[in-house]
Amino acid sequence: MKIEKEMMKRFVFAIALALVWAGCRKEDVQLANAELKLSWEKSGEGWKVKDLQLQAGGAWKNVGVPSGQYTLLFSEGKPDSTATIFKANTGVQFPEKVYHYQQDIWEAATEPVSLNTAGKAIAFFPQEAKTAGNVITFTSDNDQATVTAEWKLDEKYPTDIVVKQTAVVKKAGYYSLSSPTLVTVDEKDMAWATVPGYFQGDAIQKDFVLAYAYGQGVPELPVIYRERCVSTMAAIVDTKEQVSLAVIPAPGLGRDPWEEDHNTHEEWHIGISHKNRDAALAPSLYFPVLGEKPSLLKAGDTIAFEFRYSIQNGNWYKNVNHAANDIYQFKKTLALRTNRQSLTSRIEAMHHYLIDPKTSLWNIESYQGLKIGGQSYLGGVVGSQKDAMKNSDYGAMWMLAHATGDPLLKKNVLPYALNFKLVQQQTKPGFFQGAAIGQYYLAKRKMFVEEWGEFVEPVSLTYYTMLDVGNILLFEPDNKALLERLRLGADLLLKWQKEDGSWEVAYDQQTQKPLFTDIKDLRPTFYGLIVAYRILKDEKYLQAAEKGADWLVKNGVDKGQFLGVCGDARYAPDFATAQTAQALLDLYDITKKQVYQDAAIATARIYTTSIYTHPIPTQQEKLVNGQKRQDWEITQAGLGFEHGGIMGSAQRNGPIQLASHAGLFVRIFKLTGDSLLIDMARAGALGRDAFVDSATSVASYYWRAMNKGSGPYPHHAWWQIGWITDYLMAEAQLRSNDNVIFPRGFVTPKVGPHQSYGFAPGKIYNDPVNLILREGLFQLDDPNLECIMAQSVSKQRVYAVILNDRNEPHQQTLRIDLSRIKPGARAKAITELTENKTLSPGVAVDITVPRYGIKVYAVDL
Repeated sequence: MKIEKEMMKRFVFAIALALVWAGCRKEDVQLANAELKLSWEKSGEGWKVKDLQLQAGGAWKNVGVPSGQYTLLFSEGKPDSTATIFKANTGVQFPEKVYHYQQDIWEAATEPVSLNTAGKAIAFFPQEAKTAGNVITFTSDNDQATVTAEWKLDEKYPTDIVVKQTAVVKKAGYYSLSSPTLVTVDEKDMAWATVPGYFQGDAIQKDFVLAYAYGQGVPELPVIYRERCVSTMAAIVDTKEQVSLAVIPAPGLGRDPWEEDHNTHEEWHIGISHKNRDAALAPSLYFPVLGEKPSLLKAGDTIAFEFRYSIQNGNWYKNVNHAANDIYQFKKTLALRTNRQSLTSRIEAMHHYLIDPKTSLWNIESYQGLKIGGQSYLGGVVGSQKDAMKNSDYGAMWMLAHATGDPLLKKNVLPYALNFKLVQQQTKPGFFQGAAIGQYYLAKRKMFVEEWGEFVEPVSLTYYTMLDVGNILLFEPDNKALLERLRLGADLLLKWQKEDGSWEVAYDQQTQKPLFTDIKDLRPTFYGLIVAYRILKDEKYLQAAEKGADWLVKNGVDKGQFLGVCGDARYAPDFATAQTAQALLDLYDITKKQVYQDAAIATARIYTTSIYTHPIPTQQEKLVNGQKRQDWEITQAGLGFEHGGIMGSAQRNGPIQLASHAGLFVRIFKLTGDSLLIDMARAGALGRDAFVDSATSVASYYWRAMNKGSGPYPHHAWWQIGWITDYLMAEAQLRSNDNVIFPRGFVTPKVGPHQSYGFAPGKIYNDPVNLILREGLFQLDDPNLECIMAQSVSKQRVYAVILNDRNEPHQQTLRIDLSRIKPGARAKAITELTENKTLSPGVAVDITVPRYGIKVYAVDL
């Protein structure tokens, strides 16, 4: 039956194609199938695209303004590297000199090659067209090169046009060949445009710095982006007719970030742009990049590359899925991911790391009559003399202490971390009363500072007062001092909130005047008021939170515009975008207003463009710092940015291992069934052992560091415990169909949307339970099986929630040692709740967990 259907399908297609060809003029050539029609006509200038049509709802829809123009860039000498100076809308040269991390990459991004003004642009149309079978070959000859392009429709993806382009050059010099301009899109007809990882937006942004440096809107200039921060290999323009037009380079054309035995992340093989050289909206590729090594050619040398145009009914997100999964095999290669160490084992090991002051670089200092504790921070902080201290994830701190019951955490860490939090907030009257006066403490100067200057941000008030104090209060709800501090912070957020619902980016500590007035606070600052409402139950805080969220949805989410929270990157968009999604999701949970859930989903989908989906992971063996690794072990695919774009750390360092977004993506998948989200969550979380320090189980932060552990950021272990727990709890809830569910706390400051747990009982198959962590209580030798532990509120049962990290069933023996929960305890009964099976009580159970599945075991004491 399948064969007959396929034969009938091919017969119908052949008839349709024959009819199309029969209707063509002799001087026209055409590619056509049941979904797409592309025709050219001969003119005095050469072969031009006559029309591009897409089948939609039983009718043919014209796409864009036909073109067909080819472009070759040529320079006899190496292109000029003089950067263009740009100013922010405040009139100040951008970026200011204090932002030394950004100086050289911004300079490189504003050189003529990047701005697409370098070299001579030779524009032409082919003189000849030949048809052979299902391929049309166009040829053009000019003073610089003979250019040939083979065009055909993809048999597997019928709305894709595959092009193989070749140029044989005639004289020595630097060359770059552009993808032909298939069609252009009039700016007034544009609905959305994106180069994933760099920008997205629904309108042309006239402010070049906002467009180019912050990705807030569509750049007016035809800039060329480096593939090192392109998250998904595509440039995409959507029309208001709901057609999405993309250009996608063939796999292997872009740089491999780790070739054989060394870091090659910063190499520039291809350029990607939303516009052609003439600044018309037309997704475009450039290969090789003018001025880069492969572009220097001598007479007779050849340029050859392959790419595809994808024309979809729908929007940009459909093309991101297509490029990631169909062309770059993101979903398929997830099957390569396997663990050497389970995530739950890593939490146990990091627990030991964090209670050892030597490994965790824990310090206790005297300040204002209190002993305050924090971990050394050896990264960049203005004014630091290697004496900066910081605490990161207060929710994870209190969560781990309560889950383990560890007296070392409760006596040696939490009290001093709490004191740190108390003195971090200004209580004396004045403009900043209630604010967090700085996220870092400088021990030698005995003062709190911000990361990159002496100012105070409303979002820092949300982070370092509202979120941290709020998370502690979930565990200590009767702490009157903290309740007062929370209200003090909430009232300042109210005071600082503008009439439209927004906040300033920052205030100068000395003058109290607004700073960074060239950018808007497109961040989830309103979340602090959600915390205030949940804890203090005052309606005014919820009303203000909604007002702030409404402003951010209208000015940020709907336009695709966001701001980051990393001061050292001058707030380039970062993981705060994912935090915005969770903030909106939490606001929906309170208000049940659909607009917030819809905006959360939209934001999460935008955040998928902060996750690499290339290059295609393989099993090729590579050498990494003297150790053999398979390519998939160190791949960037599946990892997210700290901040991407023109100014982000990913330009130099690649992505990061803090997958704070993983739990959020699981939650959004549960709402939508959008598999790209769950695949991204798992690809970021699982099989990342090549980045984990074997001695401490702490992962490196930046991809470039590979497995050097925490490095200058020892506090990151708390964030790692936090995001891993959040991810596993989200997976347990998803896979159990809400039969394993725990209340979520507040998001962590700064790095993303992961949330705290363990402050209140959850439920496992309707039994009230507390989250616990007791090493050795349940033991599994398989690193691809995770074990979440819980104990009934009645203390008569303990639970093992087993998750399989692999896409294949796993068998294992679950060993049980009840002495870890109560001396002398024995199992009275064991029940496998997932399938409601009663098992023989004992110290070991043979288990089989389905692919990406769950098994829940209840052990009665």
